[in-house]
Amino acid sequence: MAQWDWRLELAQRPWWMNLTFGFCLYMTFVYMPFDLFVKAVEDDDEVWLGFLFHGWVAKLTEPLHWAIYAAGAYGFWKMRPWMWPWAAVYVAQISIGMLVWSLRDPRGAGWLVGTVTAAVFLVPTFALWRARSRFAGRIEVPLQ
Repeated sequence: MAQWDWRLELAQRPWWMNLTFGFCLYMTFVYMPFDLFVKAVEDDDEVWLGFLFHGWVAKLTEPLHWAIYAAGAYGFWKMRPWMWPWAAVYVAQISIGMLVWSLRDPRGAGWLVGTVTAAVFLVPTFALWRARSRFAGRIEVPLQ
């Protein structure tokens, strides 16, 4: 019987991209199903571009977040060409959202923390932007 080798799977991408892939898997299979099907509507929050949505509005936007993470998980798994530039664009909007959140939400930490946090998210944004050649399609690894 053929056996799948996870080491060969991880060798498809650099370590930082494997972390991003893992995050997409977690969000797709653990967090978003919990958020959508278990979390009470009154406890639900979703943030888009730094703007907080609460209750039913948040609950109604969750399928879009779920679809984005599922597409990311699939795209990183198969290293699909359509992931470039969209993975970088999505992480860039997270960076902008962190700054907007810090500046406008009462729970935000202000411009200094918002700027630092936004800058941290620009690191994977630029890495994903520069990774165009990696999204040329998956190298099929034969089962052993």
